[in-house]
Amino acid sequence: MDLLRPILGDKVAGTRVVPIATKITLIFTLFLLASNFASNYINIMFNQGVQVGYVNRILMKDLSEVYGMASNQYEVYQFKSDLPATIKSMTSASAKALEGEKPAVFAVRKDGSFLFWSSKLPQPPTFPDKAALARLLAAGTPDGKIEYKIGTESWFGVFKYHEKWEAWIVRVDSRNEFDGETQDIFIRIAIVIVILTLVCLLVGVLLVGKILHFVGTITRDIMKMQQGMKMGIVDLKGAPNDEVTYLGASFNSLSSTIDNLLAIFRRFVTEDIAQRAYQERDVRLEGQTRNLAILFSDIKGFTYMTETLGNDIIDVLNLHYQRAIGRIHEHNGIVGSIIGDALLAVFGTMKSDTNKCLEAVRSAYQIQEVASELRSEMMQKRELIVTRRGALTESEERVLKAVLVEVGVGIDGGDVFYGNIGSYERMTNTVIGDNVNSSSRLEGLTRVYKVPVICSLFIKEEIEAVSTGEFRFVELDLVQVKGKTIGKRIYWPVRTSMVDEALDRELDAFAGGLKAYYDGDWRKAAELWAPVHLPLIEEFRERIEGGAAPAGWNGIWAMTTK
Repeated sequence: MDLLRPILGDKVAGTRVVPIATKITLIFTLFLLASNFASNYINIMFNQGVQVGYVNRILMKDLSEVYGMASNQYEVYQFKSDLPATIKSMTSASAKALEGEKPAVFAVRKDGSFLFWSSKLPQPPTFPDKAALARLLAAGTPDGKIEYKIGTESWFGVFKYHEKWEAWIVRVDSRNEFDGETQDIFIRIAIVIVILTLVCLLVGVLLVGKILHFVGTITRDIMKMQQGMKMGIVDLKGAPNDEVTYLGASFNSLSSTIDNLLAIFRRFVTEDIAQRAYQERDVRLEGQTRNLAILFSDIKGFTYMTETLGNDIIDVLNLHYQRAIGRIHEHNGIVGSIIGDALLAVFGTMKSDTNKCLEAVRSAYQIQEVASELRSEMMQKRELIVTRRGALTESEERVLKAVLVEVGVGIDGGDVFYGNIGSYERMTNTVIGDNVNSSSRLEGLTRVYKVPVICSLFIKEEIEAVSTGEFRFVELDLVQVKGKTIGKRIYWPVRTSMVDEALDRELDAFAGGLKAYYDGDWRKAAELWAPVHLPLIEEFRERIEGGAAPAGWNGIWAMTTK
């Protein structure tokens, strides 16, 4: 199929785009064949008419000789009165004028019987074509042309009435044989025409292909742009100065303008909206309920950063977001909104073979890595300054503290509304739902439990369903966040690659103490948590400091702040 691609073209959205060179060549070939065959046929028909006239003259000459011979034989018959011998003589004499298998000379009476028959073909009992015989009788002419049929064989020739023998002397030849030779000539000429046409076609394809070479180049480049949904530049290197090249140059100019606008458009909308707008040529106010994973990231200590850095905080935020957003996109997430220090990302809107919740948790840890890398870079700069000057000033220490970005990430998921809201004058892409608010609350809890990422039971179950073993989900608590009336289990997804023997023991000890904590046996919980040194344990030690669970304890901790 690849060999025929230059001729048949490629399919785009189920429709084959046939190269214009193929169409031009095909039309040229059809017209060339039609004109050659038509002119050849007309030429043969004219020549056949001339040949028929020539053959009729030959037949008439043969007929005159046979007629004269029949008159002489009639005189012999009158003298000898031996009819069989006379007929035999006429048959024998007539045969001398015949060449080939089908020509015939005969004399037929008015009743259809034959006076004599001279041919290599067998003699029929009577003249077989009664209609032709009737025409002879009705014509009443002494001589003329005749046509008749014997079965499927057609015959043509000339006749002359012999009054003494009271019979028509007829000299005929086979129409089928005559036409067959004409057809043979036509077929041989047709073969020559086809061969010449193929040669011309090959030359034509090469010439047309060379002339329209850059039409194919432009078409292929545009197809690649459509598939990649990105405008590009058509390579016109070596193109001649014709209309095709001008068309390509004009397209390149338009493409550059559209590409710039599209790049700007992509920066202000999510990737799925950009793709849909590219395909449907429209962005509509609409949405639908979808099952998605929601990631909420927030920078800790933002108020301190703002007070310390002033307008320079924009540079720090851009440096962080430039890297963090790239990691989100790598995991098929889209950034729904950025509000100062907070970032909302959605997973599950883009086509992907990976579980959306798994991609969200992976992105959460990569956001943490981005922040860690940024902090490392800042500390390296501090060390350079200390090496050169000995120490940082108090204001420089404040700035350093402000740029040591730390983030918390909360992840929840489920059915939410996802789509465009606003008006056709100004619209925005958004995600709305209780799980969106929940992801924000979970991010806030990272400050309480001092862990980098917190997720919901929904995220845990979705990831465990695919059995990747990449994360170990540590249950943190059963909390009732502010604004809610029911408790919700929250989890810390820990990378299994980070869990060594010491951490594994501490996590198991924490899980055992958490069960006693839920049951209200806080003294036992304190004993089980004694060997635990994880930062998150500080929150629980403060809670159980009194040693006994409050009255009506149900295991749910109600948060009083967001």
